This record gives sequence, structure tokens and C-alpha cells, in this order.
Amino acid sequence: MEGNRSLTRREFVAAPALLGLTRKTGRLITGSFVNDAFPTGHRLRDHAIFTKPSRQVRIPIVIVGGGIAGLSAAWRLDKLGIHDFVLLEMEQRAGGNSRWGENEISKFPWAAHYVPVPAKGESLVRELLEELGVLRDGKWDERVLCFDPQERLFIYGRWQEGIEPETSATPKDRDEYRRFNDKITEFRASGEFTIPMERGAKPSPLDRMSMADWLVEQKFTSPSLGWYINYACRDDYGALARDTSAWAGIHYFASREPEEKGPLTWPEGNGWIAQQLIQKLNRYIRTGAAVYRVERDGSNFRVMTEQAEYLTDHVIFAAPTFLAPYLIDGAPRAARFQYSPWLTANLTLDRIPEQKGAEPAWDNVIYDSPMLGYVNATHMSLATHTERTVWTFYWSLAEYTPPEARNLLLAKDWAYWKEAILNDLSRAHPDIRHCVSHIDIMRLGHAMVRPSPGFIFSSERQFWLKPQNNMYFANSDLSGFSIFEEAQYRGVSAVERIRRSA
Repeated sequence: MEGNRSLTRREFVAAPALLGLTRKTGRLITGSFVNDAFPTGHRLRDHAIFTKPSRQVRIPIVIVGGGIAGLSAAWRLDKLGIHDFVLLEMEQRAGGNSRWGENEISKFPWAAHYVPVPAKGESLVRELLEELGVLRDGKWDERVLCFDPQERLFIYGRWQEGIEPETSATPKDRDEYRRFNDKITEFRASGEFTIPMERGAKPSPLDRMSMADWLVEQKFTSPSLGWYINYACRDDYGALARDTSAWAGIHYFASREPEEKGPLTWPEGNGWIAQQLIQKLNRYIRTGAAVYRVERDGSNFRVMTEQAEYLTDHVIFAAPTFLAPYLIDGAPRAARFQYSPWLTANLTLDRIPEQKGAEPAWDNVIYDSPMLGYVNATHMSLATHTERTVWTFYWSLAEYTPPEARNLLLAKDWAYWKEAILNDLSRAHPDIRHCVSHIDIMRLGHAMVRPSPGFIFSSERQFWLKPQNNMYFANSDLSGFSIFEEAQYRGVSAVERIRRSA
């Protein structure tokens, strides 16, 4: 939540994709920024004056934050037959990083777009998906298992199937791929890299070094392998390998089964799950209800919004942990919690652009780009022919420091980001400007926690895991990385702690 400041020359030239950025010819493309929530966040940061509520509500449990962690806490309370609670969400729609949109062509995600098929030991995710009808009698609904082809990579002028670079890979590259996979198999067998992470995690020296340093230590020198691992860190953590804990980098690979089918996905990504939870829990949810103060009142709490003051016995703080000192009276600063800014965009295409090589896939990545590529919203359609579609484009801005990226997001206008996106895509689709008619862009200043070296097993993360006098922290950032399973686990765990304290 840094203050506004002017950008330095270094910040303007840090991203290779933006060098020589100029407006190109093509059809008129409309669009705008959407879902901007930073003005409210900046009011909290600046300790602005909020309107005092005119009414008071007495309720035993208040959940602050309506992302997957908050929705999961509400889901568990409701299943336990506990109905006297409220969930307060700042945005006009709950869902957090699982928000979604829709136009005349398709629904589409705004951030999280899949859930890996959960292993049998991941009981919470399986329990929810059984309840939602995705898993029946131990079998997954084939309609939500990602259709083939799942992934492709644009490299050396053509598309190849799969994201691991194979085109022009040398024998040395392939030897390092095999050696890296052997290492991951060993880590997987250790039982320390689990989902949820708390079930297996043990303090490890791997957390004290970066993923990039671990690769050097292990004598991995293949540029292709280095790119692939760097991409994985940018994709899941919004950070370069040099800024990612080696333990977290290894967790990305070792926590999943190597031959798992899936992932599970929908046109709107994880927005489908969020929709089902919102419909099920709607009576508890209050949207447009930004919490601006949480004060202790004896053994209870006062939770303040501009609409109402809630007197409560228990608070489940499912909002990002870095907000705690801005909202909670007396809360210390969450100094070691770093968050990666992201930019996402949804592009409306009136026709499919030219392809070179492998056929269109669900997830599409451009080699050596600072951006993360795009997913195709209509890939899961059962239609025999699709002309118009929506692509969801992702950029984690990992090449900047988080403060630099946040300032850049605010400093540049929609046209600038539109050109950056189209310039990148034109490397693989030269006619992209003649295919796109509309681009909406969402800026996320604190999209996901960054597992920087030393954070996973730090005393500070451990501090926020502990309840503080009936205040239970529950955001996925407590795990050190923001994935669906961790958010669900943290929300449910907060409820279980309230039960044990009763």
C-alpha cells in the first residue's frame, strides 16, 4: 500500500515487452479498467474518515473478507448447522481471486482459472466438489476435466504441444529435464511437500535460499529448464525464481502427482466454484461492506462498516494479512508478508487469429516473454465450431519489485496496457489486432502473497497462524502461497478452532 510517487527511468524500461512500445494500426478496440478496488484500499491505508454506521447488529461470528477463504469458513459454519454469522465483503461481488465475468460470447475468469484434480488425501476439496456434483461415486465429471489439448508453447516461431520446452532441446537439456524430475520424485516421496502444506511442511534450509540459487547449487544450467522453472514461479507466485524460496519452488512441482489427469476447469475458471458457494451462502453475505475498523470491546469485538457496527464474539479475518494493522486496533505490522501485483485482461475476439504449429489449446504461453500467456474461455465448449471467443491474459509483473509494479499499474493508462498486451501476443499471432474488438483490464495491487526466501518457516508467519483472543486469521497468505486448496483449508481451520474453543 505504498504512497503514490513518480516513476524512475529504471521502472519504465524494466520490462522487455514494453521497450519501443508504440500504437500500431488495426481496427478500433474498445475497453476500460474494471473491478478497480484500490480507491477504498488507499482510503484504509491513509486512515481516511469513514461514515459512522447508524445501526448496531449483535451476532456471534463475523467473517471479514469474501474470497475463497471467507466463503470456505462460511461453508463450514453452515454445514455444522451454525447460522448466526455474517460475511462482510468490500467488493460488490464476493469471490476474491476467483471472480469472473461474462459477455455475449462466454463466461470468463478474472484470475484463478483451474483447480488441480485433488488427490484422495485432499479431503476438503473432494468434500466440496462432491457436494457441488463434480465428483460422483469417486468419478470426476468428464465435462470439467480440461479438454485436450491442454497446453502449448510458442517457441522459435512455432507452437509446440506442452509448456516444457522441447523444440530445439539439446541432449544436454533433456538430460537436465530428467535429472530435475528425478530430484522432484525424491522430494515428493519425502512427504514434506503436501497440500494443504501444513500437513507435511517441516523447517528446511531450502527455505533460506532462492529457487535460482538452488538450481545453481544442483548444477542445473540448461536455459530451457531455467526458463521453465522461472515461468512456474511467476505463474504460481508472481515472482522470479531468484525471488522465490527454493522450498516453495520445489513445492510447486513435488506437491502434485506427476500423471494427474485434469485440471478441473470451467469457462469462468474458479468463478464457477465461487458462484456455487455464493448461491448456497447468499443469506450470510453482505457485499459493498468494507470493514474499516475492528476494535476490542472487553472480551468481544466491534467490527465497523459504513452500513452497520457488528458486536461479535469471534472474528475470522479472511482478508489478506497485510491489512490487519490498517483495520485491527493494536495489530502489529505484517512486515515480512510481500504481495505480487498482477495485471489481467479479457480480450474479446471476433475471429481466431492465425496459428503456427500446434492447434489452439486451453493454456497458451509464449517462450521468453515476461507475460504469462492466456487461457481460452471457450475451450471447454461442446460446440463443434467456435468463431468468436474470449482470451484471459495474465501478467504477474514479476520483473519489477512489488512497489515498482504497483506504481506502474497506477501510472499508466488503459491504452498503454492494451498496447503492451497486443505487442506481446503479436509475436505468436501477427494478425491479433484485426481479431480483437474489446479489452477490459483489471489491476491487482496485492494479488497474491510472495513466498520470498526465508518466509515459509519464519517466526512471523507462525505468529499470524495463532488465534489472538478469539481473532482467527484465515487468508491463504498464511500458507505462503495463494492457491485454492490453501484458502479453503485456512477458512475451514479457523472454524474448527472456534469449535474447539467453545
